[in-house]
Amino acid sequence: QVQLVESGGGLVQPGGSLRLSCAASGIIFRINTMGWYRQGPGKQRELVATITSAGSTNYADSVKGRFNISRDNAKNMIYLQMNKLKPEDTAVYYCNAQLVNYYGISSNYWGQGTQVTVSS
Repeated sequence: QVQLVESGGGLVQPGGSLRLSCAASGIIFRINTMGWYRQGPGKQRELVATITSAGSTNYADSVKGRFNISRDNAKNMIYLQMNKLKPEDTAVYYCNAQLVNYYGISSNYWGQGTQVTVSS
């Protein structure tokens, strides 16, 4: 079985920074795209940023220029460096990974989420 475990959330003041980490573990043949999503209070889950195994990135307009996603393929980990945080960034942040098994079958996995609260 595959597990995604996030870490690094917490309480930060507006304008501050946080770095989230996500580690994938278990029986892993290949990981394609990984990413971060978030769900704010009373809102639907939304894409924050994704990164392919080749390092191509995609960001939501709301975080461009402030957030940076990176990946360590050797460790099956991704990171989200969040700078200039705003109160509207407050949400539960979820890690996502698209895995492909030995037979070429793709599966989608989610972490349990980590809370990020931006408040003074």
